[in-house]
Amino acid sequence: MQYLLVVAVILAVIVLAVAAAVRSLIVICPPNQVAVISGRNRAVSDGRDVGYRVLKGGRTIRIPILERVDFMDLNTIPIDVSVSNAYSKGAIPLDVQGVANIKVSSREGILENSVERFLGRDSDYIQQIAKENLEANLRGVLSTLTPEEVNEDRLKFAQTLIDEADDDIRKLGLELDVLKIQNVTDQVGYLEAVGRRRTAQVLTEARESEASQAADAEEAEAAGRRRSELARVDADLIIAEQQNKLRVRQAELDAAGLVSENEAVVAGEKAKVTAEQELETVRIELQKRRLEANVIAPAQAEMQAAELRAKGEAAAIIANGEAQVNVLNRMTEMYKAAGPDAQNIFLLNILPEIIEQISSTVAGIDVDKITIIDQTGGGGGGLPGVAAQMPAAVISITEQIEAATGINVLSALNREMSPTAIETSARSAASDEPAALGVSGSFTTEVETAAEDPKSD
Repeated sequence: MQYLLVVAVILAVIVLAVAAAVRSLIVICPPNQVAVISGRNRAVSDGRDVGYRVLKGGRTIRIPILERVDFMDLNTIPIDVSVSNAYSKGAIPLDVQGVANIKVSSREGILENSVERFLGRDSDYIQQIAKENLEANLRGVLSTLTPEEVNEDRLKFAQTLIDEADDDIRKLGLELDVLKIQNVTDQVGYLEAVGRRRTAQVLTEARESEASQAADAEEAEAAGRRRSELARVDADLIIAEQQNKLRVRQAELDAAGLVSENEAVVAGEKAKVTAEQELETVRIELQKRRLEANVIAPAQAEMQAAELRAKGEAAAIIANGEAQVNVLNRMTEMYKAAGPDAQNIFLLNILPEIIEQISSTVAGIDVDKITIIDQTGGGGGGLPGVAAQMPAAVISITEQIEAATGINVLSALNREMSPTAIETSARSAASDEPAALGVSGSFTTEVETAAEDPKSD
């Protein structure tokens, strides 16, 4: 067990040693730094052999013992640039304050200058070197510019300073990112005097400009009034001419209007007369139409209606006559076909009419109640007496019929009818014209009803 523990410890130590060795061999460079690996000869861009190589971001492998690794920061370094009593063009001393931002250049060809000059140096040293160079360049630029140019166009002044200092900064292996002039003053009051002079000049120019503007305004106003008066006169002339033309035109229009009005009056009268003539013609035509509608048309319609009624009545009379002739012809033919029994058939057909005529004599008598009184006193003799009177009543009716027509109905009924007469009577009763042949059917019905109800008489 102890042996295994010792082996594990030895393996762990070996792994850590290998990791440390590998870590010491790998060089990792962040993007804001530059790694300078020195110890071996290397060729640079200009063909020179140097004893180092540069790594800008990324990683590489160094040879232990033979190569050494140093890092340089690429971060921005701020610098306050200021000069005092720096003589400008014209021997005017000026005080200038500005700010600049520099950094170690990472461009190929310039980075080598920075490595050779600032490797192993801190940022304060780099800042001091850059500040001294920028202040010297600032004094050199001030000597070429007047105080007015420095104060009035600071952007131009800063750009000139950048152009002047850029070459020197590049030779040091640095880059000038930003350079701004913050303040420009002088200790003798030159800029203030210039300001007062410019102010006075501006005020004088302003007053002169105001006076000139006032004179110009008055002159312009006078010219405007003159143009206005001329324009007004011209306008009055034009208005007068136009008014004259208007009066002439108005007179012409009035004359033309009067002529047109007279013509319109004449045309109106003419149209009125023409309209009255047309109206009278229409009235005559209307009267004629009214006469035709109220007198002639009704008379013609009445005449046509009378003709049609006469034709209708004539046609009805002719049709009734023809129908009666046809009925009489049919009855004659049937009576001839009946032979000896024709008299009996004739009597049977006219018997209902005879009975109706006889019964009509008492049609107006309203019998509400019949009371039969037995005068014999024997009891039950009243009704038999009435029944015994029925044959006598029937004989009396037949006698009346015989007296009226000369035909004995009972003897005719009692006479025995031949088979030919019976068949002819049956065909007559069943024919299609019962109304034309008689009322035998009605008579039969009355007889049957009387047979069923003896009290009906």
